[in-house]
Amino acid sequence: MIIRSTPPSAPSADAELAHARSVLLAESRAVHLVADRLDESFLRAVDLISESAGVVLVTGMGKAGHIAQKVAATFASTGTRAYFLHPAEACHGDLGRLGEGDILLAFSHSGETEELVSILPAAKRLGGTVVGITSGTKSTLANSSDIAIIYGPIEEACPIGLAPSASCSVMLALGDAIAFVLMRRSGFQPVDFGRYHPSGTLGKRLRLVDEVMRQGSQLRLASSDLSVREVLVAAHRKGRRTGAICLLDDDGRLDGIFTDSDLARLVEGDDLSVFARPMSEIMTRSPITCPAGVLVADLLEVFRSRQVSEIPVVDADGRPVGIVDITDLVDLLPEAA
Repeated sequence: MIIRSTPPSAPSADAELAHARSVLLAESRAVHLVADRLDESFLRAVDLISESAGVVLVTGMGKAGHIAQKVAATFASTGTRAYFLHPAEACHGDLGRLGEGDILLAFSHSGETEELVSILPAAKRLGGTVVGITSGTKSTLANSSDIAIIYGPIEEACPIGLAPSASCSVMLALGDAIAFVLMRRSGFQPVDFGRYHPSGTLGKRLRLVDEVMRQGSQLRLASSDLSVREVLVAAHRKGRRTGAICLLDDDGRLDGIFTDSDLARLVEGDDLSVFARPMSEIMTRSPITCPAGVLVADLLEVFRSRQVSEIPVVDADGRPVGIVDITDLVDLLPEAA
């Protein structure tokens, strides 16, 4: 005879929300607890990675392996060369990725994960240095590591206390802490971050204006001494064009700017004689400009705060080298708001 257990009654929505909050609080308490336990072993690990000329191979098995993959990705995107190494595959040849002077950063909550422990002696024979991150003070990983960051006992947030949860949050936070301390030491800046993130909204915002500005045949230039009519004829360009003309003085420096909006206002007026007047009398003098080498994110803030549509990019001598049109950055504006 098969005995079937009666399924528990469905908990109320309030009870489930309360339990979800208790999980979040349990994991945050674990991270807070480990923050208080942090000691000089953390700094020695940072010193080792900072001074190494090799790469960091980050490893872990199971849930710790997923954490290791994320930590390796964070390292790589913040200036520390790092790769994920699967410990089971390392047992079958992938350990050849590790060489003299490289660092093996190993995650294991128990410190006894079979696949991971088995590669530690071989990693050292190959000239690698092992940094272990574990809860087990007397574990094999702790005892086999050149530097061991031991975060101590952690109570999992899982209802039955078995599924890795709070321990994963702790390992992830420790990996981030190492990466971001290394960032500060190396002086890693947003422009450096942008080099590793060329795509997506974030990548576009971290590019230099030099990479997005209109230049060459797309840059409309004319002398401010010419009449409005002469400038409009001289600055005519086929194809993609910006909505502004950069007016130059006798030395080729930016003297002013004349936009399509300015032209519309002249056309709407009844006095057509204005088209015979010098552009220097009509143009906007001392327009907002941007030096080359500025981040797009910073320029977006100028567009937002000053409510302009075109910003000339000038060199150190004040000569226009390009212009940024707001339409080129329209897909980034929601992020800048």
